[in-house]
Amino acid sequence: MTSLEQIRKLLQESSNTTKRHPATFCKTTPGHYAEHDQFINVDIPTLRKIAKDFQDLSLEEIQTFLESPINQERALALFMLVNHYQKPTTIPKEDVYQFYLRNLQHVNNWNLVDSSAHLIIGAHIFNTNKDILVTLAQSDNLWKRRIAMIATFFFIRKNDVAWTFKIAKILLNDHHDLIHKAVGWMLREAGKRDLAQLLEFLDEHTAHMPRTMLRYAIEKLDKAQREKYLALKHTGAL
Repeated sequence: MTSLEQIRKLLQESSNTTKRHPATFCKTTPGHYAEHDQFINVDIPTLRKIAKDFQDLSLEEIQTFLESPINQERALALFMLVNHYQKPTTIPKEDVYQFYLRNLQHVNNWNLVDSSAHLIIGAHIFNTNKDILVTLAQSDNLWKRRIAMIATFFFIRKNDVAWTFKIAKILLNDHHDLIHKAVGWMLREAGKRDLAQLLEFLDEHTAHMPRTMLRYAIEKLDKAQREKYLALKHTGAL
């Protein structure tokens, strides 16, 4: 039995029907963002364990899972890539990064983006040119735009929030709820590191921010501050 066959057997055996099915967290009905996705009931800790146990898979073998129509198989592939990037052995970080970029079309649900973008793209460009984030943020593709925003999470964790606000401005008028949530989430996290910059951003942009984005962004502010920005959003005044 090959490693790929072993992994698929493990995934089948690991299905947990007692837990809420992952598909319930995504919009899978026709016309929605996850209509293309198939799901199996395997939880994240199990996927991470399998990824660690089979970390010697080559990029070509990982590609097989990354091209799968099954969401959890793509997630497994991304966990393997993150492991390779964080603890490079036979595969250099640059190769992992370039492989990830070549396969962005398979990083096509919010859980896949959120578990990998900051740990591969964000980590790789932290000390170099970051213009790729602008290109991604301006893409017509929903997932590339979310990747651009979530990639800045790595910078935030390093106390560098400038690019979070830069990408947030590009995505300020985005039409999709998943971008509103991602931007608001990253703004909230940036505010934990630099509250003054978050308040400055809110003072300038609250009136134009989608309500979901604003609510995520102000979640950790004190009650008076939250009420202030919600009132500004309601009146459209600054």
